[in-house]
Amino acid sequence: MHSTMQHEQLTLARLLCHGTTVHGRANAGTWQGERFETLTYRELGARCGQLAHALRTLGVRTDPGDEQSVVATMMWNTHRHLEMFWTAPAMGAVLHPLNPKMGHTQLVHAIDDAADEVIVVDAELLHILHRLLPLTAGTVRHIVVAGTSPHSAAGWQPPAGWSGEVHDYEELLHRSDPGYAWDEERDEHTAAVVCYTSGTTGAPKGVVYSHRSIYLHALQMAAADRYHLSAREKLLPLAPMFHVNGWGLPHGALLSGAGLLLPGRHVTAKAVARMIEQGRPTLSAAVPTVWISVLAELDTGRYDVSSLRRVIVGGAACPPSLLAAYRDRHSVQLLHAWGMTETSSLATLAVPPPPADEADAEETEWQRRTTQGQLPASIRYRLVDREGRPVPCDGVSTGELELRGPCITGSYHGGRGRDPQRPLDSFRSDGWMRTGDVVSITPDGYLRLTDRTKDVIKSGGEFISSVELENALMSHQAVHEAAVIAVPDSHWGERPLAVLALHHSTRTPLEDLRDHLKEQVDGWKVPERWAVVDTVPKTAVGKFDKQELRDRLARGALPTVTVHRSRPVAERVTPIGI
Repeated sequence: MHSTMQHEQLTLARLLCHGTTVHGRANAGTWQGERFETLTYRELGARCGQLAHALRTLGVRTDPGDEQSVVATMMWNTHRHLEMFWTAPAMGAVLHPLNPKMGHTQLVHAIDDAADEVIVVDAELLHILHRLLPLTAGTVRHIVVAGTSPHSAAGWQPPAGWSGEVHDYEELLHRSDPGYAWDEERDEHTAAVVCYTSGTTGAPKGVVYSHRSIYLHALQMAAADRYHLSAREKLLPLAPMFHVNGWGLPHGALLSGAGLLLPGRHVTAKAVARMIEQGRPTLSAAVPTVWISVLAELDTGRYDVSSLRRVIVGGAACPPSLLAAYRDRHSVQLLHAWGMTETSSLATLAVPPPPADEADAEETEWQRRTTQGQLPASIRYRLVDREGRPVPCDGVSTGELELRGPCITGSYHGGRGRDPQRPLDSFRSDGWMRTGDVVSITPDGYLRLTDRTKDVIKSGGEFISSVELENALMSHQAVHEAAVIAVPDSHWGERPLAVLALHHSTRTPLEDLRDHLKEQVDGWKVPERWAVVDTVPKTAVGKFDKQELRDRLARGALPTVTVHRSRPVAERVTPIGI
């Protein structure tokens, strides 16, 4: 017997047409510093049509047989970036969101590796592009300047030696017809978006998403026990669109009809609090460091944030103390998530199942909320030890997480004219993708992040989780931020170094913090070495930058103190898979 079902391509053009017609009355607003400037999804669709015509006039190629053009963006979360996010892949080009917070070497590598031909840039970021262009390989032919600032398209003088053309975004749209014949039957397996890893341990690596993978990820987001996006939700995505495909939120919003509130470059705690009060979002999303700062602002009691019900927290492990603070003080549910560039952004979400027994309902729910959540049905998973042997998913044993699925990359982009790369340290010979994350998984599929393999502290033959120590430290009211790294030790091999940023009003002695930590974790794991800084450095995507801390320590720029305690002795030996 054969299936009688029709075969239709899952393309972003189809999603765009659906979102801008069926959900045409929904709004996308961009924060202008005092208020949101809005347009409907129907108006968004018309502007996307104009933009597609404009890109065509710049020579953007959309035929997979003729090497699709790569169109890059260097933009904040605005309606113009949203237009680019949809238009470039929907018309058949490849979108490449550039992270302006990346180092120049990494940005130049990404531009050259992807062979960007057009870069659409916010006017206020032109100074970054001005320094990059002379260093690139010369594939960039057009710069399109969006927005207004003292450095607009008309007033910008390109760097010497670059011979391309400069255009104004709105002028290009003004000269173009809004009607555009979107190709909804394009092969769903063709490239749609390329995003690059952060490059903290080497050159950034390109992950190329297909139309199909993005479509499936967007469908996944609308599920009730996932992100529960619907036309009754209003979403404030503080996670930048240049970070891991915007966490898939722009695609999930148009698929479901959820409204969008875009923060632009305004992600300070006060700006976020004002956006929540004025825009009335029901759902938001950002890395934990953002919500740590926002919490202090909300605690002033000056803002009405009653509309906000749920917040997706991903990109790094979220301290349980932060989950509890939002729940208890603001009735906001922080939903712990996990993902990476290689998994089409967020892959898990900690939505607890209905309790089997009301007697332990609260305890069970909290245990599940403090995990990184469950993987969806589309992702196969396994745990392995250092030799690649299976580790049981019993909620206790730990190993490296490996994945397979339609939204999981099977290789890295190899650059123009080169085969995709499958480095042995990232992919097994049988096709499984190695995440580099050490986790435990419960029998019902809840994942708990223990550490990154590169961040685990190997002390006296045992392993200390930096994440466990960081969460315990940030549960102390005096600690604003905490990051833990390994330092060499002549006897134990490695020991933890705790790097803290304290609240400005505190004078809490480090001995008190050490005693607090001893109440939370096994005593032999407690650091002897401590450092206090004004703020813990962040990566280009807002995570604690542990490599920067290691570099500072190596060059003597991170003063440390020793808090005396008894010689470390393993009080409890726990077998660990990694």
